[in-house]
Amino acid sequence: MFAIWFTAPRARFVLTVACGILVLVAHVIVFWRYTREPNPLLCQAALALLSLGFLALSLSAMQYLDVRNYSRAVLPALVAMVVCAGVTYLGFDGVGFILTYVTVTVLLASIGVMFWIKGGHDRGILLVVSALSGVCGLSFGLCGAVLLVKGQWVLGVAPDNWAERLNSVVAVACMTALGALTLSLHHLQAQIELKAETLTDPLTGLMNRRALNSLYGERDFGPFMSIAMFDLDHFKRTNDVYGHPVGDRVLCRFAAIIKKYDRAGVDAFRLGGEEFALVMSRMTEDKAYDFASRIGVAFGAEVVPTPRGPLRSTVSGGIGFGEEGGSSLDEVLAEADKALYAAKHAGRNRVLVHDRKSKADGPALRSA
Repeated sequence: MFAIWFTAPRARFVLTVACGILVLVAHVIVFWRYTREPNPLLCQAALALLSLGFLALSLSAMQYLDVRNYSRAVLPALVAMVVCAGVTYLGFDGVGFILTYVTVTVLLASIGVMFWIKGGHDRGILLVVSALSGVCGLSFGLCGAVLLVKGQWVLGVAPDNWAERLNSVVAVACMTALGALTLSLHHLQAQIELKAETLTDPLTGLMNRRALNSLYGERDFGPFMSIAMFDLDHFKRTNDVYGHPVGDRVLCRFAAIIKKYDRAGVDAFRLGGEEFALVMSRMTEDKAYDFASRIGVAFGAEVVPTPRGPLRSTVSGGIGFGEEGGSSLDEVLAEADKALYAAKHAGRNRVLVHDRKSKADGPALRSA
């Protein structure tokens, strides 16, 4: 796991899992020594390492699932470890074992719940992780329950009962399986990140043409689905006069406008260069036209500061619609492209609908 993390430093959860397992290995060694030479310091060290190891595993789950509030796990676990050390120092080592088992059970249960609720990429792997965490937590819970039922507040030696022996087998099996599944989760996350990179435009953060084909290449576009194509006006002149860095800022500014109007049923793409596309679902023709027009007006109101002075840009758009019998992505794109071509020749800074006379004679969009 350490080797995998060195090759992929962004996979921080792999490093955290490796550290957690390393701490648990240290616990096993210290606990083995404690079974042969019982003394309070070895007992405290063994219990602290057990809680700390599973706390690290809990934090790794939070990292993988992008749960940021680490204090919810760290603070209660640390408080429990301090209390455990205190009661063990006072001679109540049985109470210390019970508190530690409760802490570990809660940590493992939280791992299971997090993967059960928040996991969404590969439900099969995540549900197995959740189940293993639950089973392992249950085995630790049984250990604490046996000590509690028997009222063994003071032991003087390592506890030895049927629950402890069962826990030894279950914990080793579950930790081995969880270690193997961590590698699977790492590969899964790497695949997800790679796919996201291949489907995302690095400059604007919008999806790219490949994503458009992936999402809608096999879809049928009905009458309430449309595509608006946008092309920034005189963008080549912007690059020539103001420079490509300013041109990139203009592209990003237009992308930011599209993101500002983000809503359910609308997906935005950068097709390449200064061309963008907007796929709109569950919209009538009038609503789709008004939506695209508002984006054009909002972009025309934007001012980009440059060394040569403030820069205003405009955008032209064309909208293509699906048919009752269903249209392909290429057919709707072709219709939108024709409408965009007509908008360019009509004076730019407007959105037109191909072969829709009620919209084709509309006025140019005015900048604020």
